[in-house]
Amino acid sequence: QVQLVESGGGLVQAVGSLRLSCAASVRTFSTYAMAWFRQAPGTEREFVAAISWIVGSTYYADSVKGRFTVSRDDTKNTVYLQMNSLKPEDTAVYYCAARAGAPSQLGGAYDYWGQGTQVTVSS
Repeated sequence: QVQLVESGGGLVQAVGSLRLSCAASVRTFSTYAMAWFRQAPGTEREFVAAISWIVGSTYYADSVKGRFTVSRDDTKNTVYLQMNSLKPEDTAVYYCAARAGAPSQLGGAYDYWGQGTQVTVSS
């Protein structure tokens, strides 16, 4: 069983920055692909970013490319999402997810999810 706990959300003004963290309680964290998804009120959950294990290849949604950076520290069992140049449309609950295998942009491919952290960007 993998438990994921997100932190770092909050209220920020447009063009500001936030860094989200997701701590995993699993000994084999380095063998999991990790991803971030988000869901705004009245919308479906959408893929934001993902990072593979070992090589650390990264993948981004077009809407965040160039502004967000996903990274991982396997010594701390933690994945991060650095969010810069935030826009009001980035407002959502952000979830981290884990799966054993290659990263995917499909939420259904992930086996474990955190409880989410709210990010609100004011204009």
